[in-house]
Amino acid sequence: MGSLVEMEAEGGVLYGQLGWLVSLLEWAAAGIDIAAILLILIGGVRFILGVGKAEIILRGVDRVRETNRERVELGRYILASLELFIVSDIIHTALSLAFADLLFLGLLVVIRSVISYFLDRELDQLRKELGE
Repeated sequence: MGSLVEMEAEGGVLYGQLGWLVSLLEWAAAGIDIAAILLILIGGVRFILGVGKAEIILRGVDRVRETNRERVELGRYILASLELFIVSDIIHTALSLAFADLLFLGLLVVIRSVISYFLDRELDQLRKELGE
């Protein structure tokens, strides 16, 4: 075990002594990113199928109601995937140890939080319209 100055030159304890842990966490973050993307894709496919079914089978108010239900479901998938992306970004930032990355993370979290807030408000409005 070297001095703190030597460890800092080698990337610190995290990268010098625990490189395997950094690698494992990078893989975990990549897995979370993939899970978030899959979640969005599943939600998108379900939305397309649900709206397609409503357009083909239903008429009038029932069609609109079913389309709004599908929008609520898609919104749930999007919100869940945004949460996963935030988790992944936090892991990436914690591993990078760079101030610029911390600022970038802050900006991403703010943007995603604003999107989540307004999407959640829209979903609440749709739920009220549906009587849920």
